[in-house]
Amino acid sequence: MLDLLIIGGSAAGCNAAIYAARRKLNFEMITSDVGGEVAMSGVVQNWLGELAINGFALSQKFANHVRSYDVKIDEGWWVEKIIQEKRHHTVVAKNGAGEEKKWETKTVIIATGIHPRKLDVPGEKEFDRKGVTYCSVCDGPLYKNKVTVTIGAGNSALESALMMSGIAKKAYLLTKYTDTIENKGGFPKGENIIADKVKARKNLEIIYGAITTEIVGDKRVTGLKYKDNDGKKQTITVDGVMVHVGMVPNSLLIDCEKDKLGQIIVNEKCQTSIPGIYAAGDVTNVPFKQIGIAAGQGIISSLAAIEYVNRWRE
Repeated sequence: MLDLLIIGGSAAGCNAAIYAARRKLNFEMITSDVGGEVAMSGVVQNWLGELAINGFALSQKFANHVRSYDVKIDEGWWVEKIIQEKRHHTVVAKNGAGEEKKWETKTVIIATGIHPRKLDVPGEKEFDRKGVTYCSVCDGPLYKNKVTVTIGAGNSALESALMMSGIAKKAYLLTKYTDTIENKGGFPKGENIIADKVKARKNLEIIYGAITTEIVGDKRVTGLKYKDNDGKKQTITVDGVMVHVGMVPNSLLIDCEKDKLGQIIVNEKCQTSIPGIYAAGDVTNVPFKQIGIAAGQGIISSLAAIEYVNRWRE
């Protein structure tokens, strides 16, 4: 039986693994891929010690650091459920081939992060990866000298628009908020410094008060329909649609106490409502979703799990 099983390989999971390795716990890490959502970030400028670094490069540093401790990483697995048996837990996962694997462990750290929220409009599913993307960093370079539109009003949308204005011939940015002081100039969830840079780009057009209604195309995306602030239907011709309208926690694998958004509720030691199960990073109800905060929660959850293991008995 393992002392600890870490589910997830991004900032929280990797930091948890490093601390578990330093304490010589008998543990493993399960993840679909090491790096997670960090790898999809653009230029990261708020990671201590790095003035500016690409998100993918930062995620590789995380992975290399973990592997330097010879941590056993089971990559390509998705956890389906966690079953509590007496005072230990059975974790069931499947890979892309449909094969099933089980682990028995005294403690679990859930660091599964979040995934992009969908628009749920006609055409979105049909043109996924045919002009619709949720990762501008991954797919943005494919639209060199083309026309793109980014949908969203937070930092990820602003960063996407900024990036696409440097790649595409013409870039649009659709925000559902109006350009008012109350709405922070159309981007209430975004940082002013990024919004100011976006507004200064000459080949970038911001459409305020816009609600996307449909993504259209033939074999690939050719346009996007939206309803403007006056309720009128409008259409723009685009080659690519970058969707950045928020994230959803990957919390379905565990039946524990969650908030109305589906975030796992944890205490100051990252303990969930189930003894021996901890959660860290963006999947939790931590108020701010930042790489540094997730990494810190990874440390807390690992130390708390170690404390639990030291007192554990069936």
